[in-house]
Amino acid sequence: MGGSAKTAKTGKSSAKPKSTQSGQEKRIGILTSGGDAQGMNAAVRSAVRSAIVLGAKPFAIREGWMGAVQGGSCIHELSWGDVSNTISKGGTIIGTARCPEFRDWEGRLKACENLVKNGIDRLVSIGGDGSLRGTEELRQDWPKLLAQLVEEKRLSPEEAKAHSSLRIVGLVGSIDNDMAGTDMTIGTDSALNRILAALDQLSSTAASHQRTFVVEVMGRNCGYLALMSAVAGGSDYVLFPENPPAPGWEEDMCTVLSEGRKHGRRDSIVVVAEGAKDRDGQPITAHYVAEAIEQRTGESARVTILGHIQRGGTPSVYDRWMPTLLGYAAVQDVIEAQPGDPAKVMGVRYNRIARLDLTQTVAATSNVHELIKSGEYDQAIASRGTSFTDMVEIFRVLSTPPSLLKPLLRKAKKVAVMHVGGLAPGMNMAARAAVRFGLQRGLEVLGIEGSWQGLIDGKVHKLRWKDVEGWDFRGGAELGTKREVPTVEQFYAIGRSIENHHIDALVLIGGYNAYLSAQAISEELKHYPALQIPMVIVPASIDNNLPGAEISIGTDTALNNAVWSMDLMKESAAASKRCFITETMGRHCGYLALMSGIAAGAERVYLEEENISLETLGKHATEMREAFAKGRRLALVVRNELAGGHYDLKFMANVFKQESLGHFDVRIDSVGYLQQGGAPSPFDRLLAVRLMWETMRHIDVALDSGQCAIEYIGEENGQMSYHDISQMEKQVNPEKRRPINQWWMGLRPLIEVMASSNPPIKDFPLPVIDMSGPRS
Repeated sequence: MGGSAKTAKTGKSSAKPKSTQSGQEKRIGILTSGGDAQGMNAAVRSAVRSAIVLGAKPFAIREGWMGAVQGGSCIHELSWGDVSNTISKGGTIIGTARCPEFRDWEGRLKACENLVKNGIDRLVSIGGDGSLRGTEELRQDWPKLLAQLVEEKRLSPEEAKAHSSLRIVGLVGSIDNDMAGTDMTIGTDSALNRILAALDQLSSTAASHQRTFVVEVMGRNCGYLALMSAVAGGSDYVLFPENPPAPGWEEDMCTVLSEGRKHGRRDSIVVVAEGAKDRDGQPITAHYVAEAIEQRTGESARVTILGHIQRGGTPSVYDRWMPTLLGYAAVQDVIEAQPGDPAKVMGVRYNRIARLDLTQTVAATSNVHELIKSGEYDQAIASRGTSFTDMVEIFRVLSTPPSLLKPLLRKAKKVAVMHVGGLAPGMNMAARAAVRFGLQRGLEVLGIEGSWQGLIDGKVHKLRWKDVEGWDFRGGAELGTKREVPTVEQFYAIGRSIENHHIDALVLIGGYNAYLSAQAISEELKHYPALQIPMVIVPASIDNNLPGAEISIGTDTALNNAVWSMDLMKESAAASKRCFITETMGRHCGYLALMSGIAAGAERVYLEEENISLETLGKHATEMREAFAKGRRLALVVRNELAGGHYDLKFMANVFKQESLGHFDVRIDSVGYLQQGGAPSPFDRLLAVRLMWETMRHIDVALDSGQCAIEYIGEENGQMSYHDISQMEKQVNPEKRRPINQWWMGLRPLIEVMASSNPPIKDFPLPVIDMSGPRS
């Protein structure tokens, strides 16, 4: 994530997949090595099914490199059904273990022998930098290993010739997110979800007792988890490896905590990365931090070490759909790899698939550690990417109490914030960030309760630093939100209210109706001078249907809620043969349906963007009946709430039930408003913070320059961008209220790849993704 939107642009290849037969059957070994990470099973499942679909044979190498060294039953073929119902499981179903023997020549010799004996000369290796480094070492040693095995008559010359090179593609499975060149590694998003759930709960009990908690999080030598969880969790202080504190930091920390209490904070949270050190290289432990707080403030501090809970349990939605995409891309590449091709690692750059050189990536990762050791901390932070660098300053501003903050000097200006449209988790975090960033810029931030009608009624009040305390983890919208778009008749009253409250700029946080409101205002500006002020619309909608934004605040939470619900449905069907047809929200935009379908392991997904005929439904129902007749026990069908027109949820269920002929029963469920509820996910909090950081900067510049544009902000191609409201009509389908270009439709074929057990697919349109450029 690197703090950036979790999206992936795909382009469909018009070419057919290259033949998977070149004189011999292609066999792909799949292994997970090193520490486990949520999402590894999604990657394994994807690699297995993608291999089968593309005409290769997948083999599990159990217990990582230990299984390769031991051979025998540790290496065996995997079938389609072997990975069924695994996408929601934590850990790794094929096991992982440390293998000191593999580090030695003799251990790699055994691994080479066992792989060749099983006809394997292609590997998809899933693990951290150490595991991938070992994989690359085996590839480089491969010719010498073969020569020795032939000389010792452990392999025949023919066997060695048939497998003369080892072709590998790596996937980074590590909750630490410490691999250079990729914004997000498999497991990181899930780990952040675990940490934030703990911080939210600790904040509640800490506020009850006005208590301080010191929380230690994992991450080894990378501070990503610590920094991002501190920002998203509203913490007071954070200590992480890339930014060792200067001497006397204990006093600085206690001052921040004490001043925070004076300004209304009842709870105090300090986040400590397990690899944190001071500038003398001495470890900073959570217990030491607690002792420092007690000695200087006289207040007891409680220590919580989250430990391995961070890497366990059900993976998040992102750690399901992205590893699924990565697994497909890895298999595609390893099948097409030629002898002598350099080893690759599949990463995510600007949240698109990036094919990286494995050797260079591992070297760059090691270089960050060297920068820290040599005291080049600014360079170490910069090496983590611009999002990481920005978050260091963002955290400082968010957490520093007003008495310690040095705002930019400027003539007093007032910026008002309101919510417009449907509820989206993360709206509160965006409003909180607006207040804190506004204060840092010397701006006064006003909150408008009840959207446009609230502005007309004068429900406008100043928001202070302490007023938004605790908003980071609250669901709902503290300022309230309504879907109404103001009419021309209301513009005069709106203008009068803006004048009466001396509002100099306006921030709208909301969905499609916020954009329509701004569009309506822009068309009447010449008649209402009071409305001629800078306005920025910040995208917040679970539908993810907004122009100029590949992802909106609230979407990630909605997806996690929807998939959580689908997981429970699938569990309830364990004792019977059942097909669940579940309906997601999204209106005319199928984002929620498609992404939740991929993440929940659905067999079918129906989108409003596609034509659905009665003939198609009948065909799918017949295929479902045949699958159940062959032993299937569970099926999941996901539909967007408006997909199929008159063929609604009940109609689809009746078709499937009619065609089941008793082989399975059918149940329906509508996820409904569950998708809008609950605490926002880490991603939605971080997205809200980053969007508002840029928005308040932009408004500050506009106020200084006298510009009065009405614009909307969004993240595209990993970059924040602004569009004048007049551009909206070129970017959306007004009838369907969704973007014309929907990046996620490129992921549509993944449903067929993961659900079809009739391989290989001859004319499958490959989602080819190969992005380059600087790290986000």
